[in-house]
Amino acid sequence: MHINFSIKKGEIVGFIGPNGAGKSTTIKMMAGILTPTEGEIFIHGKDITKNRKEVVGNIGVIFGQRSQLNWDLRLGESFELLKHIYQIDQKSFDETLDAMDEILGIKELLSKPVRQMSLGQRVKGDLVAAMLHSPEVLFLDEPTIGLDVGSKYALRKFVKEINEKRETTIILTTHDLGDIEQLCDRIIIINHGELVEDGHLNQIVDRIAPYKTLVVEYYDEEIPTHEQCELFSVDGNVAKYRFMKKEITAAKVIEDLSEKAAIRDISMEEAGIDDIIRIAYGQ
Repeated sequence: MHINFSIKKGEIVGFIGPNGAGKSTTIKMMAGILTPTEGEIFIHGKDITKNRKEVVGNIGVIFGQRSQLNWDLRLGESFELLKHIYQIDQKSFDETLDAMDEILGIKELLSKPVRQMSLGQRVKGDLVAAMLHSPEVLFLDEPTIGLDVGSKYALRKFVKEINEKRETTIILTTHDLGDIEQLCDRIIIINHGELVEDGHLNQIVDRIAPYKTLVVEYYDEEIPTHEQCELFSVDGNVAKYRFMKKEITAAKVIEDLSEKAAIRDISMEEAGIDDIIRIAYGQ
């Protein structure tokens, strides 16, 4: 694995790639769980290998479907246990719990045994557990895997709010395209241990897939062509035209086509994030 990147304070970065690309391994090295065989990892200017105890005290980690809550305790007791592990003073603990309650409404669950909590409730508990010591960096490794729509919404809302209110730096690995589109401005794509892409999501989209697709439904099945468009799909009286965004506008394409045939309906398709990732993976 040979990758090199830096992340600024307060960024939400999507760290993505296909299965086996090295995402989780990289996250575990950055979180101090694994020791790199070569290279260096610095968090806030400190080498995590040489200053592991100091650095990990300022990071939080959530692994999808791997809870750090104690199954045999009430949720509040799990939080108390973590308070002692991280040596959090009572004032800071209470302030953080109050802040997390405003976002997730967690206090109503404090007396509930963890084993009796629903998956969505445990997700909330794990999010709070990861933030109790007020880390400046939060690693989320497949956090929405297996979650229902409501739980995904709560997690994404949480990520946005702690980033806005606390400037928490967040590194997110996920196969859920919704996570990327709703949370990340920047994405880092790796494949086979190599960095494939690193940049602003919209810029990568424009570079990798600089086209739009116009879907046109005609009144009859005589489908016209356009010299600046690729006619790549025809189904009865519905045709799909692909054109380069920098070469011609959708309005001009529609105007030209309407002179050749009567149009019943039109719609536009942008290249989706799944298309971008598939192209970046070389598939």
